[in-house]
Amino acid sequence: MTFQFFDKLSRNFVELLSDTDDYNMIIIVKNEKSFKAHSNVLKCRSPYFRKELKNIIPNENNIKTITKPNISNEILILLLKNVETKFIFDLMIVANEFEIEELTKKLENHLIETKSSWLKSHFSLVYRSIFSENNFKDLEKFCNDIVAKYPNLIFDAEDFTSLQESALVSLLKRDDLQLEEVVIWEYIIKWGIAQNSTLPVDLKEWTKENFKTLKITLQQCLPLIRYFHISGNDVSKKVMPYKKILDKQLWKDLTQYFMDPEQPVESIILPPRTILAQELPARATKPLSTIITYEHVAEISSWIDRKSSTYSLTSIPYEFQLIFRGSINGFEPQKFWDICHGHASTVVIMKVKGTEEILGGYNPLAWDANAGIFGGWGITNDSFIFSLKNGNIQNSILSRVKIRDCAIWNVAKTSQKTNGLHFGFNLCMRSPSSNFTLDNNSVFNNCDHYEKSIRTTNNFSIVDYEVFKIIKKTS
Repeated sequence: MTFQFFDKLSRNFVELLSDTDDYNMIIIVKNEKSFKAHSNVLKCRSPYFRKELKNIIPNENNIKTITKPNISNEILILLLKNVETKFIFDLMIVANEFEIEELTKKLENHLIETKSSWLKSHFSLVYRSIFSENNFKDLEKFCNDIVAKYPNLIFDAEDFTSLQESALVSLLKRDDLQLEEVVIWEYIIKWGIAQNSTLPVDLKEWTKENFKTLKITLQQCLPLIRYFHISGNDVSKKVMPYKKILDKQLWKDLTQYFMDPEQPVESIILPPRTILAQELPARATKPLSTIITYEHVAEISSWIDRKSSTYSLTSIPYEFQLIFRGSINGFEPQKFWDICHGHASTVVIMKVKGTEEILGGYNPLAWDANAGIFGGWGITNDSFIFSLKNGNIQNSILSRVKIRDCAIWNVAKTSQKTNGLHFGFNLCMRSPSSNFTLDNNSVFNNCDHYEKSIRTTNNFSIVDYEVFKIIKKTS
């Protein structure tokens, strides 16, 4: 809650910085660069300004001016070391808006060099912010280097179709974008259609004008598709229905190419994209998860191996194989036991309703739906529960099992209609109505089976939850 409060405070503060109509002071630093500011804000944040402003006489417009010719932007960066990273990011956006190029650049480099973990954990916010302007080239490269390897971060996101055109174009230019070309084609068609809400849902109803509209929308994207590296079968099934948005010469050349590849064509044949499959998790037909990212996978994997530092995205030693998702398999407690029975080495992920919390736990043992008439304890030293960092939660919380004899509770068959997984009695899923989305599940903070609590209140409901089987990758 404290972090959420300061996040809002930072946003409000930046909004106040942007309000130049009511500023009442000016700070002039080295090279006569000036910054408009609000005295009340600075007095609250700094004893220096509180003292200094008392001795300055305002001009006829009631504006006070402080001149500090010996202070450079470099010193300002040092002042930022003890403030929240979100504030630094917001300040960079504002500095860019005010066209303070030197400060903008220094803040951008500061974030990349010292706050890379924050940038990754707030990836969606960062990615969409930097493409609203065209001045963050280093951050653009930093983000695109990640997306090129892990395209699901953007392409499989729920809000993919709201992505700025400049961001999409920058990705299509990448030779190392790790997607099949036909999949890229499908994504840009999806994006283009989403920009035009009046287009008919049924392609059979499209008019010549409808295709023209889509072609205009995608005019920056279409030249970047590597058409000649899509299989003939996929061209026939996926590209041909939209051939009217392609130049006639391109379609003619493409048809000829698949009939006789040796014949010359007039169209430019772009090189195939470089595939780095050995460094990437295998791409599934569906996203890894609707709740967690590969950054979360790297963090959980490092906890499983008790590493002091987090695995890099290219060195994750485990595959997370989805075996259960509530929104697919059902939210009844009994469904969990029916499907997950016998599966060992599993990670459970749950998204809390009404908040941005992501909770979960790791069970190295097999879930046992036949634990006996009274249920039974699973004994291990290696289980743990956790809360993951995300857009609103600044830091992850790891809580390892404290009492090994009470690590995992496998509930009795008679209780499986209302009780799901139990990590000790610290993280439990229970539902008297047999639907986890309707009832408040429970976290028992007063139990000491695990080292510490992963949230501040006892009861919560979920939006969705997933169970992954953890499989060691083969070399």
